[in-house]
Amino acid sequence: MKLLRAMREPLKYVQGKDALLKFHEEMGYMGKRWLFICSRSGYKACHDKIEKSFEGTDDFRRYEVFGGISSKGEIAKMKKIVEEDKIDVVVAAGGGSAVDTAKATAYYCKKHIVVIPTVVATDAPCTGLSVIYNDDGSFNTYLFYPTNPDAVIVDSQVIANAPVEFLISGMGDALGTYFEGRASIRTESPSLEGTGITRSGLGLARLCYDTLRAYGSQAIKACENHVVTPALDAIIEANTYMSGVGADNVNCAAAHSFYNGLTSLGGHKASHGFCVAFGTLVQLVLEGVVKEEFDDVQGFCIEVGLPITLEELGITKDEEIRKIAENACAEGETIHNLAGDVTPDELYAAIIATDAMGKAVLGK
Repeated sequence: MKLLRAMREPLKYVQGKDALLKFHEEMGYMGKRWLFICSRSGYKACHDKIEKSFEGTDDFRRYEVFGGISSKGEIAKMKKIVEEDKIDVVVAAGGGSAVDTAKATAYYCKKHIVVIPTVVATDAPCTGLSVIYNDDGSFNTYLFYPTNPDAVIVDSQVIANAPVEFLISGMGDALGTYFEGRASIRTESPSLEGTGITRSGLGLARLCYDTLRAYGSQAIKACENHVVTPALDAIIEANTYMSGVGADNVNCAAAHSFYNGLTSLGGHKASHGFCVAFGTLVQLVLEGVVKEEFDDVQGFCIEVGLPITLEELGITKDEEIRKIAENACAEGETIHNLAGDVTPDELYAAIIATDAMGKAVLGK
């Protein structure tokens, strides 16, 4: 029997300039006692606007600047606060680790969860999972939730004030969404949430790619100058909602497996989104797409400053490429969602060819 097709997404998504000034108006129905789990920069970027939104209410608010990673110890600490302060709603304010910590805390305590991303470097805010680490920083597990967050609220001005590299990295992560989803539905692979893939999910993934192509370069200029424009709002929505909900309801394929393979090298400095962008080009080579499609995606990467060569990712040795290829093809990796499957030798060849085409365009 085939898997039942299904869609998952946050119950509510709110976005716009100074959206946090409406935080209580939009989220107040969830409760009266609030725990805000913040990164240091998240607290600085969001606190004053959030507090202004609570003016005239008697709601309890507690802000906790968390320890830096979504570790088991940090989650245990936050769970204790929720119980002691009789918290109704857990709110994340920050990047991926703050979001993952808050999601896990709310899940274990059976509380509402609201996510306030302060950068859009990945599509994590809308998804129904967290990456959990041990207290020493080593990977522990992926924690999958029965639902996605109750709400996500994105203040476009907060994103405009953040370094532009985060926005570009988020576009790299979002770039893979459509191509990985297209590959997954071709092989009737399950979605990230373990259900059959819907056409709605793939349609959202396609809209994500079309939005990146239409507005990417304009959004970068707006962010560099810390102003909110329709183009920047479009890319924020693509990076956060279209990519997050799209990826959740399709699946990953070679692009994310390439990233996972690269992490096996240890100590790499390239961002997640930069690795996924190059991995997307590698996947297109593996799939044997026509030159026009490859050139279109490669051209977009050049236009917005995403990498098209291995050197831009800090990869310079042949043994590193072979190790990436070997680990990216490990059992359970999403690269196996591609039609015909992929061997380490095939992936190695695709990585070399992708790099060579990048060098040719850059004149290297």
